[in-house]
Amino acid sequence: MPQESSLLTLNKFIWVFFRSLLTCILLQFAILFWYGLSIETSLIDSTVSILLLSAACYLIVNNLKYYRPEKNRYLFMLTGCIILVALWLFVNNWILNSIITTDLHYSNFLYKSIPIRFFMGLLITILIAIMSILWYTQQDQKETEQRKADAEKLARDAELYNLRQQLQPHFLFNSLNSITALIGNRPEEARKMIHQLSDFLRGTLKKEDQQPVSLDEELQQLQLYLDIEKVRFGHRLSTEISFTEKCKLKLLPPMLLQPIVENAIKFGLYDTTGIVTISIFAECVENELHITVQNPYDPDTTRPKHGTGFGLSGVKRRLYLLFGRINLLKTSSDSHIFTTTIKIPQLD
Repeated sequence: MPQESSLLTLNKFIWVFFRSLLTCILLQFAILFWYGLSIETSLIDSTVSILLLSAACYLIVNNLKYYRPEKNRYLFMLTGCIILVALWLFVNNWILNSIITTDLHYSNFLYKSIPIRFFMGLLITILIAIMSILWYTQQDQKETEQRKADAEKLARDAELYNLRQQLQPHFLFNSLNSITALIGNRPEEARKMIHQLSDFLRGTLKKEDQQPVSLDEELQQLQLYLDIEKVRFGHRLSTEISFTEKCKLKLLPPMLLQPIVENAIKFGLYDTTGIVTISIFAECVENELHITVQNPYDPDTTRPKHGTGFGLSGVKRRLYLLFGRINLLKTSSDSHIFTTTIKIPQLD
């Protein structure tokens, strides 16, 4: 696609160039014929003059492609244009005098028209030089912005990858510790947990941040995680998951809910001995998917005593990198209930 676009741009440029060249030749031909020169003389003069001037303009455009004067050095560019126009006039007059020998009055006309030709040539070359500077400067700015955007994308992808890499070991270590604790007293549950952990990790390895999944798929993966946690905590962990039917196919980044639910489990079950219910509810609000996770908590222990604290901060950072908004994750607490709400913008 980029090559086809470049080819179309080049073809368009060539077409515009030749059309402009032909227009200039015809315009000068009409002026010379109006001043009394013959058709043949007018055609030769206009063709040779415009072609040579076009060559001079090409030198200017090509030179400015690789070197553009600084803001306080445009006098050098003007001097270069004057020298180039003077050279053009010298070569142009020599060629025309060599070709047109039948018209006795032409040499005198050519000599008298030098001032007009010089100022017109200078005006055209300066105009071409200014347009070239503006064009190349604009192209440089676009390339700079593109390089900056590419660098930012690479940095964003690298950070997203780093967040994902933090997520898996974070959960894996906790699960392995639980398996270790179960092996001695409850080997069957430890074996079951190993199979569940295997299924969970197999699912996480297949997903990338650039490939969103449906809410239904995300909840299926989340259920694998909850099954593992229920082996750890037994009857103490209870979950309630609900969502409206129209939200089932809405998209969200993969593995987004797991660290939020893990955070809810930490706040809800650590330092408590009773049954704790984690509630997860999803709904569609305008063009966004809203997911709410609630858990009871003990106000006397505002921070869990275990874990790295990666959960909510990692999710918030991930949402910002993917959607460029800082208001997509909110938390609140009321009546011993801690609530985490995330908003996932939908593209459709």
